[in-house]
Amino acid sequence: MIRRVLVALVLVLVVSGLGLRAEGGQSAGALAAGKTLNLGDIGWDEDVAVNNVVQVLLQDKYGYTVNQKLADAGILYQGVASGSLDAFLDTWLPKTHATYWERYRNMVVKLPPWYKGVANLGLAVPDYVNAQSIADLNKYRSQFGGTITGIEPGAGEMRIVETKVVPGYGLHYTVLASSTAAMLAALRAAIQRKRPIVVTLWKPHWAFTAYPIRYLKDPKGLMAGTEQLAGIVRKGLQKDEPQAYDLLSHLTLNEEQLGTLELTIKGAKDPATGARAWLKTNQSLVNQWLKGIPKS
Repeated sequence: MIRRVLVALVLVLVVSGLGLRAEGGQSAGALAAGKTLNLGDIGWDEDVAVNNVVQVLLQDKYGYTVNQKLADAGILYQGVASGSLDAFLDTWLPKTHATYWERYRNMVVKLPPWYKGVANLGLAVPDYVNAQSIADLNKYRSQFGGTITGIEPGAGEMRIVETKVVPGYGLHYTVLASSTAAMLAALRAAIQRKRPIVVTLWKPHWAFTAYPIRYLKDPKGLMAGTEQLAGIVRKGLQKDEPQAYDLLSHLTLNEEQLGTLELTIKGAKDPATGARAWLKTNQSLVNQWLKGIPKS
């Protein structure tokens, strides 16, 4: 009987000890959980690529928890301005996001441009269609069904096409809002069947490598011209999260680097897995980004 009591007491002490260690581990986890970065996600492929590179690096190198919020551009600008989001990395300025920038520019911090290639918007078509410029679209309206396949309704490019391009060229077309994924699916399906389609697209984008497509010429220059891709962060982020701020400030990608990153992510089972695989094969570039950022 005494032996059983002693055994029971030992078991209680062991379990209690495990509980204390678990509680201690939980406290450490809670501290780590305090190192959090909330990123805006517009859903465009370059934003998905950059966000997941940032997420993997901050998680693996610095112990951050990174949350991504998918929303339209206006909501993401507002989120950074209000502080509910720490960063949004896919601003297109000076024209595509001009409306949002005018409203929130004094409430956010703009980082240096991270993309080192040419960024622009356009209406894209498969190479096999007859139309060569936006001005040709009315001539071939029946072939395209009088429809321009668009992306998210809140996207800056949609606003430009609907308010400037369509009236500017006198197009008798409906701009069909959908999503980036739906637009790309429609483009792929049309090319597989060799059917005409015109879509809202942008560079940089992996579609120009994967498919035989081109921009329609824009003789009136209504598609906004050349843009810069940069991030915005909430005020105070540099002081609150210096590691995250430094990484976002040091991040740079040229056209080839971003293109391979996007395609690697597209071919992976999920974006984080693709980003992690790409990072392993681009370690020298990563080392440049991380240089001078303290580990703790």
